[in-house]
Amino acid sequence: MNTENNPFARLPQVPSFELKSTAATEGEPLPPAQMSGAFGIPGGLDLSPDLAWSGAPEGTRSYAVTVYDPDAPTMSGFWHWAVVNIPATVTELPAGAGSALPAGAITLPNDARLPQYIGAAPPAGHGPHRYFITVHALDVADIGVPADSTPALLGFTMTGHILGRATIVATAETPAAR
Repeated sequence: MNTENNPFARLPQVPSFELKSTAATEGEPLPPAQMSGAFGIPGGLDLSPDLAWSGAPEGTRSYAVTVYDPDAPTMSGFWHWAVVNIPATVTELPAGAGSALPAGAITLPNDARLPQYIGAAPPAGHGPHRYFITVHALDVADIGVPADSTPALLGFTMTGHILGRATIVATAETPAAR
């Protein structure tokens, strides 16, 4: 598996906190439900993973959740999900949270330009991809990005506001056609 192209390598280091999921396990393949039916993966449901976190730094006023594949065959990776303005009192999201976000939270369009979670869909035969599922603890209640912003703009805007981050790096691979 590719361990280069760490999306956090050029960002300021911040404390980590705990992130758990029954669907996503560090270093393990994502289950079919978190794969992309929209991109033709058999059994894919485009269902965001359940997430629960604890131990965020003092001063946290909101959270952002992102899912990013740095191994996509593009010059910029692929953003699968970005949710912003999650209140600091919220410390979990259920599977498929797009339809059950807390009041005030906004889902930004992903790289497919859909304001939802789009599941993993590495190209057939491209090898394993890493999916950085991250909860960012922020020092502002509203990060101030418009609802039609890209996740890249969110990342740029968040950089000076991140107090801590919790990440699970799961994997996915689509075998080559025989």
